[in-house]
Amino acid sequence: MTQRIAVLGATGSIGDSTLSILADHPQHYQVYALSGHGRLDKLFELCQQFQPSRVAVPEDKVDEFASRLQQANLVCDVVGGQAGLDDIAADAEVDTVVAAIVGAAGLASTLTAAKAGKRILLANKEALVMAGSLMMQAVRDNGATLLPLDSEHNAIFQCLPAEVQQKNTHIHNACYGIKKLWLTASGGPFLHKSWEQMQAASVSEAVKHPNWSMGQKISVDSATMMNKGLELIEACHLFDLDESQINVVIHPQSIIHSMVEYCDGSFLAQMGSPDMRTPIAHALAYPNRISAGVKSLDLYQLSALEFIKPDLQKFACLKLAREAMQSGQAATIALNAANEVAVEAFIKEQVSLTDIALINGRVLDTMHQQDSVTSNKKDETDSFSGGIKTLEDILTIDKLARIQAQREVEKCRS
Repeated sequence: MTQRIAVLGATGSIGDSTLSILADHPQHYQVYALSGHGRLDKLFELCQQFQPSRVAVPEDKVDEFASRLQQANLVCDVVGGQAGLDDIAADAEVDTVVAAIVGAAGLASTLTAAKAGKRILLANKEALVMAGSLMMQAVRDNGATLLPLDSEHNAIFQCLPAEVQQKNTHIHNACYGIKKLWLTASGGPFLHKSWEQMQAASVSEAVKHPNWSMGQKISVDSATMMNKGLELIEACHLFDLDESQINVVIHPQSIIHSMVEYCDGSFLAQMGSPDMRTPIAHALAYPNRISAGVKSLDLYQLSALEFIKPDLQKFACLKLAREAMQSGQAATIALNAANEVAVEAFIKEQVSLTDIALINGRVLDTMHQQDSVTSNKKDETDSFSGGIKTLEDILTIDKLARIQAQREVEKCRS
């Protein structure tokens, strides 16, 4: 039976990897819908190759893009903006939604897919970092299926008991004997560099990941280890565990993608070449397996596998993420928003790489200060955490945090 796939964020690195697998298995998958935002020339080429029934573009590009498709004799429904993304995510013709839009922009459509009971292949960390409780409740209430695409979360998923995978059973149930989850991290390009070298790092140095080919934002997050912090928060929601039960270990070779520690002393690890097509192929075919076109891991060539404890002074963003998870959802929303603003400022060469952690920490401090002032007031409309029950509540906190983060950026520049 052919699965009809909507790839939201088709022009990014996850989109590339996903579409390469779909192209190799046309008997199993049909590309029903695609979306893109900034790289519309590439999106047009993908439309020519896969001929989707629907495509989503920015609101102000709908007419222009539709005209290009018409001139190329391509029959395709072109929709725009957030409403268009949501419409595709909930489309009755869609079986599987690949949620690969980067950042907070991917949150709403992922939540829409969950409410529509879709099979969701989740690459968008922010969907759980910002709206973990809301998202997981929507998955449960609407019979959706959520399968992780992040190599670390996918690795953990593969190492869990089959009953936990298939029935969404809480993994902290004592009968499964799960003690801890271990998220592996590469350490990024500055693992063996000093804090001073990080402070002076250029954008080109920060985005030069030693093992993975990724976009600028996620590459910078890897350099600061904020990426691993966001993954820790995501894992807490995805696997319903307290942050104290999730450890992070630096593994520079990126061969072991993560591990599950059991109470009898066993560690189950998922290994493979550092290629995102492996977890994507696993999630696409789950519970079956298909070829991902990935080069096999050559065990004879593995001279050593290293495991290093993270330096939380140098990688302060990882520490901030754990503290935010301890504080609650408002803090994780604010941290994610602040980090997006700070990373953008770094890419524009407005602040230094180490300023990112400084800005993130100051935004969290401001959030706590404002909440302590407003905690005894009836009107909490200006509070970061005046009750989080809806997507609108989440976006309000996100907006407040971005405003504060931009203020902190200006302080760093002055």
